[in-house]
Amino acid sequence: MSRSVYVASPEGLTGKSAVALGLLDALIREVGSVGVFRPLTTLGTGPHEVDHIVDMLVSQPGMDQTYDEAIGVTYAQAHDDPDEALHVIVERFGALSARFEVVVVLGSDYTDVSTGTELSFNARVAANLGSAVVLVVHGRDRTPEQIKVAADGAIAELRANHAQTVAVVANRVDPDEVEAVRAVLAALPFPVTAAIPENALLSAPSFRALADAVGARLVLGSESWMDRDSLGLVVAAMSLPNVLARLGTDVTVIAPSDRTDLIPGLMLAHQSGTFPTLAGIVLTGGYPIPETIARLSAGVQQDLPIALTDDGTFRTAERLMQVRGPMTKGSRNKIETARRLFSESVDQVALLTAIDVSASEVRTPLMFEFQLMERARSDRKHIVLPESQDDRILEAADVLLRRGVADLTLLGDETKVRARGSALGLDLDAAAVVSPTEPELVERFAHTYAEARAHKGMTVGRAREVITDISYFGTMMVHLGLADGMVSGAVNTTAHTIRPALEFIKTAEGVKTVSSVFLMCLADRVLVYGDCAVIPDPTAEQLADIAISSAQTAQQFGIDPRIAMLSYSTGSSGSGADVEKVRAATALVAERAPELALAGPIQYDAAIDPVVGRAKMPDSEVSGRATVFVFPDLNTGNNTYKAVQRSAHAVAVGPVLQGLRKPVNDLSRGALVDDIVNTVAITAVQAQGTTQQATSRATTQQGAAS
Repeated sequence: MSRSVYVASPEGLTGKSAVALGLLDALIREVGSVGVFRPLTTLGTGPHEVDHIVDMLVSQPGMDQTYDEAIGVTYAQAHDDPDEALHVIVERFGALSARFEVVVVLGSDYTDVSTGTELSFNARVAANLGSAVVLVVHGRDRTPEQIKVAADGAIAELRANHAQTVAVVANRVDPDEVEAVRAVLAALPFPVTAAIPENALLSAPSFRALADAVGARLVLGSESWMDRDSLGLVVAAMSLPNVLARLGTDVTVIAPSDRTDLIPGLMLAHQSGTFPTLAGIVLTGGYPIPETIARLSAGVQQDLPIALTDDGTFRTAERLMQVRGPMTKGSRNKIETARRLFSESVDQVALLTAIDVSASEVRTPLMFEFQLMERARSDRKHIVLPESQDDRILEAADVLLRRGVADLTLLGDETKVRARGSALGLDLDAAAVVSPTEPELVERFAHTYAEARAHKGMTVGRAREVITDISYFGTMMVHLGLADGMVSGAVNTTAHTIRPALEFIKTAEGVKTVSSVFLMCLADRVLVYGDCAVIPDPTAEQLADIAISSAQTAQQFGIDPRIAMLSYSTGSSGSGADVEKVRAATALVAERAPELALAGPIQYDAAIDPVVGRAKMPDSEVSGRATVFVFPDLNTGNNTYKAVQRSAHAVAVGPVLQGLRKPVNDLSRGALVDDIVNTVAITAVQAQGTTQQATSRATTQQGAAS
């Protein structure tokens, strides 16, 4: 059997499915081949009986198994013959585990009231599967000491049944008690302990679920908004100004249906951008919406769903307070939030070590993306996005904030940006919105720009006009340290995006050339291609700059740089101006960075294919194993990356700009939301490198001075 980890709990509603999701992500990022198995479930495998948690886990990116393969036995089978049920579980697990390096096993949910020894059964299963156990206890309404008592009791039960616990996670902990809980759990004799704070979104029901719970029907607004999560309830039993003062983000308002004076005010607040967005309104009492209110709603094209129930206000509120929302495969916001909380709260390296999972040498595109997001989250940087008028930018911002990838500033009119975000159903509350015409910043930026461009005749008056351009404004934020990096180009051209950076951010120390690379994610590895986007016909000196910058970029993203200086000839076999240029560039790289593994001139096949490499350049440590490919000109590089992208079904991430003192990256104007998310994460990682270099220089200078 393959290695496995069993996520178990001693009680219901611990949120262990969120822990299982975070663990699954961590494993996919490291080993790639991961399966999911649930030994005991309330539901079977029929078409109308779906375990939503299992369905969610097997549907995650990178998973390659069916729902049926993940199911062991039902509670009914376990009742009928526990020993036979255990035999079936082990047999089904064995069949599944033969296909995967690691299997995540999810314990039962404590939804079967007739089973009093459920933890014991889970412990027996874990022992029989040889699974390391990650124990999850809940922290709701518990003191740190009570949480430890709950953990101690469960650990004893697991030990009595020969299950090996390697980690204890307290989930759904009061945010104010997280540090205290961590301190208490740290005393336990296990390699990993953690406390994850409660987040209302993870158990929040959708507005649709609330409406269904009270038999309410949609009378106004958008059907698609019915699936928006509701983070709380507000009973509107007061005047409109007092109701408005009590609104919170994504709450559901309960109001009597004969209080039609409230409806226009709530609709206006929802669309305003100055009040929190709502999940919806439930009207009680069954009185129909007046025709005038319906006409008003149609005229303002509002999406806010308004549902009508015949129940009274008290009964409606009482029933809605009992509704909980499971995390399903369609719960995008919950899934992203759960991933972020796990990543921020659990030492994943220590956890993978505790369950004895070593990293795979294979690096799939999905693994690279997971690693990229994790790297960005580990030291969160501040990125400015100038093009907030584009819906793709707002949608990407929503994803980035939920994942905790970076802190964001959007440029634009705050009311318009937030209103548009609300209309799209996005959560942008954590983003800062700054106007590029804000007087104080414009004045500061204009003086800085005029000083930097004085040799070109720039005046402060002219600079005030230039600096309000969003590309210049965003780049100046980076230049002055108000942001760590910028991503633009979804609307503006590449030249418009890069020009301000060339004017006053300038190139990094020791680099004269701004260039680019594409991170080429093949089926089993990630390669670096440069330059494919910026310099049409580089000189030998520029090629050397591109090679050294590309090697540094590779290192930033966990790629061991082995540089191939590409040409139509390998070694000394050919001649001609183009080959001599590459030969001269190779010599410059060897002189400037002798520590780098380097080969050139070398043909592409000799650089990437071990058999060809041994034949054409047998004594090289790079031939057949190159990871950084430096093309002799833009024509060759651009065509090659596109050919590999299409023919090998590679994922091309980029272009990633390199050589600047601070990171600025360009988007394709056809960029998808996922492309924007990845580019922001890349920019954040580059910013981490910039910070580390600055710290290193300061330390060196301080040492020299002393």
